Amino acid sequence: MSNSERDTRQIIVDTAERFFRDIGYQKTTVADIAKSLRMSPANVYRFFDSKKSINEAVLERYKREQEEAIATIADEDRPASDRLRDILATSYKLNAARFAGHARMQEMVCAAMEESWDAIIAHIERFDMVLRRVVADGIARGEFRPMEPAHATGCIRTAMIRFMHPLLITQCECIPGPTPDEMIAFVLSALEAKPQAR
Repeated sequence: MSNSERDTRQIIVDTAERFFRDIGYQKTTVADIAKSLRMSPANVYRFFDSKKSINEAVLERYKREQEEAIATIADEDRPASDRLRDILATSYKLNAARFAGHARMQEMVCAAMEESWDAIIAHIERFDMVLRRVVADGIARGEFRPMEPAHATGCIRTAMIRFMHPLLITQCECIPGPTPDEMIAFVLSALEAKPQAR
């Protein structure tokens, strides 16, 4: 793909994101996107074979931003518990800023979950890989109690789901429960290595 083609593809994604945010995924058509860019729908289809693939590209950008942010934290040279706390807090803040209270953006996520489940699963697997690395490092350093890192990672993600899932962040706001910081502290306490009895 040439630089010009890459730029055109990016402009299409930017425009689609604006439409999805302003009028919603379901109401947006490829013709709307093309008209806004003074292109023909056929030209848009040169870069994306469907509206679904445009949606995947919009969400891919979000997922990449989150994955890069948490990978940077995971690579830092400091205690695993501090890195894990910051990874979970950063993931929550990014998702809340993007989706909480934004019904049209949540609609886009719903569409992706129905139409592009493989892409969602791939993102979860990459997220888990970063968490697993930090958990394994914490175990090796003696910060976390001995456990299977993959099992611990699944438990952490499940425990944090209401603060991570773009739809649940808003839906669970009115349900009594811990704050994100309180839940993160609970997760860390469950991992913590206990002092040996004398």
